[in-house]
Amino acid sequence: MNNLQKAGGVTALLQAAIYMSAFVFFGAFWNFPADADAVQKFAFLAENQGILSIVTFTIYVLFGILSAILVLALHERLKVNTPILSQMAAIFGVVWVGLVIASGMVSNIGLAVALELSVQQPEQAMTLWRTINAVVEGLGGGNEIVGGLWVLLLSIAALNGKALPTTLNYLGLFVGVVGILTIYPADIFTEIFGISQIVWFSWLGVVLLTSRKS
Repeated sequence: MNNLQKAGGVTALLQAAIYMSAFVFFGAFWNFPADADAVQKFAFLAENQGILSIVTFTIYVLFGILSAILVLALHERLKVNTPILSQMAAIFGVVWVGLVIASGMVSNIGLAVALELSVQQPEQAMTLWRTINAVVEGLGGGNEIVGGLWVLLLSIAALNGKALPTTLNYLGLFVGVVGILTIYPADIFTEIFGISQIVWFSWLGVVLLTSRKS
């Protein structure tokens, strides 16, 4: 179990790094021409398809794979003292893993299909691209309810079972509630969820790596 805890700690730190990288990439380097026409938008997407596909794979598919390891590590840590809450949290964690990975796969495949269609029918391709984005956002790109429930439930379990530092658990409660609030269509909740999860993942990673719990 100790090796699993260490693996969970490493994955948590990697997830924090992925979150930070995503903020930097889309905040500083991604200059999508939002006011351009369909032809110009797809010209930009075609030119940057490679890097966008890599980034999408990293922040969705790779992030989801890492999440699976962390979900398992936390379930193993919490199930002794709070078995029911740990199981409930793990269920939402596994569902979140699937949704995140699916979001990345739909986004990358959808981009390729839209770019192919844009060669002859740019307006129809833009409609398709918007639809794909809506699906991705609904699955997990802009809706963090399932992830929020996972963090909330495991934080309650850890608080009751004293399996993690108390302050970290309270931060987890905050992260979980904000994640659930992303059901409201306001970017501020998604941004707060992302930023607070960077802190939570980083802190959690350090705890799992330095803990003597076996």
